[in-house]
Amino acid sequence: QVQIVESGGGLVQPGGSLRLSCAASGSISNSYNMGWYRQAPGPQRELVASTTSSGTTNYADSVKGRFTISRDNAKNTVYLQKNGLNHEDTAVYYCRVVTIVPNKVYWGQGTQVTVSS
Repeated sequence: QVQIVESGGGLVQPGGSLRLSCAASGSISNSYNMGWYRQAPGPQRELVASTTSSGTTNYADSVKGRFTISRDNAKNTVYLQKNGLNHEDTAVYYCRVVTIVPNKVYWGQGTQVTVSS
């Protein structure tokens, strides 16, 4: 009964910025972890950034200093501010939500980010 909706993807020029949003609704409490993953052409899905319900954050080395993850618990929403985008950031970005009670994993449908001049 949990729905995950991602938004904010699109086409951006190198050096530009985007902000992705991931909103969770339904039977969800504030005890959840959320993360952003991305998948370029191919089977591998890479962790980009994550945040726990307690506020701990983690970033991939490739995005440190450029991406910032934040959360608004009142809205059950997490954001990924992406600055200084380059061609290597082109991918489908997926939001993952892990709830504690019940212990389940949910994936969003993905949002395409394309960096091109």
